[in-house]
Amino acid sequence: MSIKKQFIKSKPVCKVTFSIDAKSATTAAVIGDFNNWDQKAGVLGKLKNGTFKASFNLPTAASYEFKYIVDGAFVNEAEADSFQWNEFAGAENSVLAL
Repeated sequence: MSIKKQFIKSKPVCKVTFSIDAKSATTAAVIGDFNNWDQKAGVLGKLKNGTFKASFNLPTAASYEFKYIVDGAFVNEAEADSFQWNEFAGAENSVLAL
């Protein structure tokens, strides 16, 4: 799992690339505050090496709670900036700070 941040100097936007190694999985997505927790809006594409990956342009000066969904199972990002308890989910969510 990893997160790559690429800040765009000309705009208040950061290109964030989410990737998760899930060779045996058939589907993966990232859901969070930035896409209204919509699995369809956060679909990750599967690469030949078994990694799922996608990039999103997100507004800066904000933080976002998120999780991965891998074959229906919720997974946190080990390299997240922090973790936040979420009462609705009854679990911790990963946090991305931009």
